[in-house]
Amino acid sequence: MSIDRPAQLAGRMATLDTIAAVLPMERRDELAELLTDQDVETLRHLVNQGMGANTLRAFTSDLAYLQAWSLAATGNALPWPAPEAMLLKFVTHHLWDPEKRSSDPEHGMPTEVESSLRGQGFLRASGPHAPDTVRRRLATWSTLTKWRGLQGMFASPALKSAIRLSVRATPQPRKRKSAKAVTGDVLSQLLATCRTDVLKDLRDRAILMVAFASGGRRRSEIAGLRMEQLSREGPIPVDSGSPLISLSIHLGWTKTSGEDNDEVVYLTGRPVEALNAWLTAARIEHGSVFRAIDRWGNVSPRALDPKAINDIVKQRALLAGLDPAEFSAHGLRSGYLTEAANRGIPLPEAMEQSRHRSLQQASSYYNSATRRSGRASRLLD
Repeated sequence: MSIDRPAQLAGRMATLDTIAAVLPMERRDELAELLTDQDVETLRHLVNQGMGANTLRAFTSDLAYLQAWSLAATGNALPWPAPEAMLLKFVTHHLWDPEKRSSDPEHGMPTEVESSLRGQGFLRASGPHAPDTVRRRLATWSTLTKWRGLQGMFASPALKSAIRLSVRATPQPRKRKSAKAVTGDVLSQLLATCRTDVLKDLRDRAILMVAFASGGRRRSEIAGLRMEQLSREGPIPVDSGSPLISLSIHLGWTKTSGEDNDEVVYLTGRPVEALNAWLTAARIEHGSVFRAIDRWGNVSPRALDPKAINDIVKQRALLAGLDPAEFSAHGLRSGYLTEAANRGIPLPEAMEQSRHRSLQQASSYYNSATRRSGRASRLLD
């Protein structure tokens, strides 16, 4: 029985369209070519189960890469479960010694595999992959294997040893995502560039305030935010003046929360006012919260790309007279905890809003702030 390939692709595209809000749809046609019918059905199931949009995007990106690599390296789609030899091949193709490669062209990823992935846009930089990226993609592969009710070889001693030895051969310095944190004073300078009622100013002001005040949300969480995630809360009474408006943001299933937890953060006061001003001006009542605006002032029905959040931070830094190279969207995340530390907010309270799971990671911002202002750094004062 022959398979109608065009009809099969059309069916996958139609299914992908039903979950367009949480997928990189500029690559829809490519995803339809790479992913199998079972892959697409798995993604749709995850959407229906309430997986967070940013987590699903990461899963989709990793799955598409794995399928593209498998086709280039073996000529076939990913096998389920994958044999240990294939997992080891994945490691050796992505973690290798540049010095060894210079004398042995067969070392590392084969040229034809690299050319195929680069031609499809899956490879940009040259050299071995970052170990964290390889581990993440293997973790995605392992998770998808388990969801199919299968046992993989991802915990095998041979695979663990291969990763450990490969990482030693390709040492890479740890890089900070943002050279400078966007603390309160920096945020004020960025917001000062968004003073008008022009749609772009209203949108960017809301993005900056919501991303910061909600605990320093990741750029993917802000770009993927939908109206369905927002819930009005009762006003917050204050000692003097009118009560402050409040709302909650349901983040859903994030990469740190686990399958059974719906992460919730809260906004109060000015950030809510900024968000409402944008939604009213853009006439957004459902769907994506933050959207592209064309040169004529038309608001797109689709969500901003996560990269656009980073671009907005840099553009506003430039307008504020700051060096855009020193700031990124991650600076809003690190800036929230740094500002909380500077204001003396207890770390556990700040972590409730930032949703950091690692005490060590969160406390690093606090430790830096405390050391700068503490007595130990001012012995000669």
